[in-house]
Amino acid sequence: MKTKLLVSMLAVFLLSPVLKLSAQDFKANDVVGVWLNEDKDAQVDIYQDGDKFFGKIVWLKTPIDSLTNKPKLDTKNIDESLRTRPVMGMLLLKDFVFDGDDEWEDGEIYDPKSGKTYSCYMEFPDEDNMNNLKIRGYIGISLLGRTTYWTRVK
Repeated sequence: MKTKLLVSMLAVFLLSPVLKLSAQDFKANDVVGVWLNEDKDAQVDIYQDGDKFFGKIVWLKTPIDSLTNKPKLDTKNIDESLRTRPVMGMLLLKDFVFDGDDEWEDGEIYDPKSGKTYSCYMEFPDEDNMNNLKIRGYIGISLLGRTTYWTRVK
């Protein structure tokens, strides 16, 4: 009896990484919705277009530039020709692909505060809570980057 129990427990232990016992099975469109960034100064609408996911700014805490009294512009963009485009409505996330498991990968994130674009992936850090989104932007490999957490608005 003890041998059967021991063999059963060993089988579960060895097979669990293969079976990936998880509380949540994610679907590609689980990331779709409006998200509040960690600084709480912007909301981004993540949407699906074909097999890819994108995100655009749909709300800014301070949409008007205090110096010009006009809508905020993308003044820090490395590409000078884009410095006159408004931040509101800007495409911030692009070309993410769902890996079929638990991550949206191979995308890019643009940071209007620095004017730089980074490779990026997104995932839910807690598989039981799809209202918090981990976003990791990086250069080259994901070890060289920064993580931010967004909260679902709707």
